[in-house]
Amino acid sequence: MAKKCPKVECPKCLPGWLAAFGDLMSLLLCFFVLLLSMSTMDAKKVQAAAGSLQGAMSVLDGETSTDVQNNQLQIATPIQNDTQTSKQVKSMQQTIVETNEMIKSATGQEITLQESEDGFLIRLPANILFAKAKANIINDDAYLFLKRMALIIDKLPKDMYVNVIGHTDSTPVHTDEFKDNWELSTARAVSVVKELIKDGVKPKFLAACGKAGFDPIASNNTSEGRAKNRRVELYFFSKNKKNEEKTKKSILDKK
Repeated sequence: MAKKCPKVECPKCLPGWLAAFGDLMSLLLCFFVLLLSMSTMDAKKVQAAAGSLQGAMSVLDGETSTDVQNNQLQIATPIQNDTQTSKQVKSMQQTIVETNEMIKSATGQEITLQESEDGFLIRLPANILFAKAKANIINDDAYLFLKRMALIIDKLPKDMYVNVIGHTDSTPVHTDEFKDNWELSTARAVSVVKELIKDGVKPKFLAACGKAGFDPIASNNTSEGRAKNRRVELYFFSKNKKNEEKTKKSILDKK
């Protein structure tokens, strides 16, 4: 007589909702994999993000570089061979790009860095610094920009000087505070110099002057041109004593 097999109890199965949940997760995973496979990387956005990290956190070192540069920014030829100066100019470029991202939408103007005869200069539109016919700095973004400039200036070679030049447009100014554009342009330059000194720049490396409306870079016949002419320039130049002595000798030694 054959023995009966013992009764075997089947193990309890997983709850039904868990199987449906597993299927859902698998479908979602496949969906996102398909999205990723069909997507394309925006190189400009990736470079912009990397450039911001480089400027804010200095996370890119060594030979790593980015292409985040404003086409209008130029490094002055006379100082390009100086490794220390060139590095600081690149820091200025990055600072200018980041500041322009904050101010351009509000003011319609932007800070520029341009080549000059024996150095380079940074042009600051007056309306990002001052109120109309005033010489007190009022913009928080301008304060931040000057603070960052002061840190960079402090790392420049000791023969590098900064001449701060104030400019106005051709419209006459006559207020209780300023009698004419000469006083206004000079006062604005002095305000920037004082802020740089407050932020740590040694006074002996700075100078201030005003040119009123007599050195325009655009036509004063339009509002856009006048806005461009109202500016403060930071003129960086190397004070080479040897060349200065030669120049003095050639001028004074008259036969």
